[in-house]
Amino acid sequence: MLASTDGWTICAQGHRHWGRAGAAGLLLHRDGVHGPELLLQHRAEWSHHGGTWGTPGGALHHGETADDGALREVREELGLTAADVVLGARSVDDHGGWSYTTVLARPARPIEAADLRLDGESTGVAWLPLADLDAVELHPGLAASLSRLRALLEEAHR
Repeated sequence: MLASTDGWTICAQGHRHWGRAGAAGLLLHRDGVHGPELLLQHRAEWSHHGGTWGTPGGALHHGETADDGALREVREELGLTAADVVLGARSVDDHGGWSYTTVLARPARPIEAADLRLDGESTGVAWLPLADLDAVELHPGLAASLSRLRALLEEAHR
C-alpha cells in the first residue's frame, strides 16, 4: 500500500522526483585501506535510475524526519536497524518544493555487504572506496551531491 506521500512530484527546477514530502537516504561510511568506503546499493533496472549505484533511501512519510525516513529505508532495503548505525551529519539537496536529505552514518558494528538482505529494489550492495567512485555509474542525485558529501566525509574521517 502506498503512503499518502508516495508518488511523483515536480520541483521548482522542473525535475521529476519520487516522494511528495521529499526523500531521504542513509550514506553509511567506514574507514577503508585507501580512505573512506561507502555502502552503496546497485539499483534494480525497473527502478527510477535503475542500474546506478546510490544510497538506500526513498520517499518520506507525512511528518517523518529525515533521520527516521533514512533509517526506515535502510531497514526495508538492506535489513539494517537503528542499532546497527551511528548517525552523523546531514546534507540537504534542496530543489525548491522538494528536497533529498542524505544522512551520513557509521557502522556501530562490523557490517559486511554479503550479509545484508536485499528487498528487490537493488541487485547488489557493496562497500566502494570514495576515491574510486568514478569507476561506477552513480545515481544522478548522488553524483550531483558528491562534492558536498566528500567534504562531510573527509571531515568525519579526520
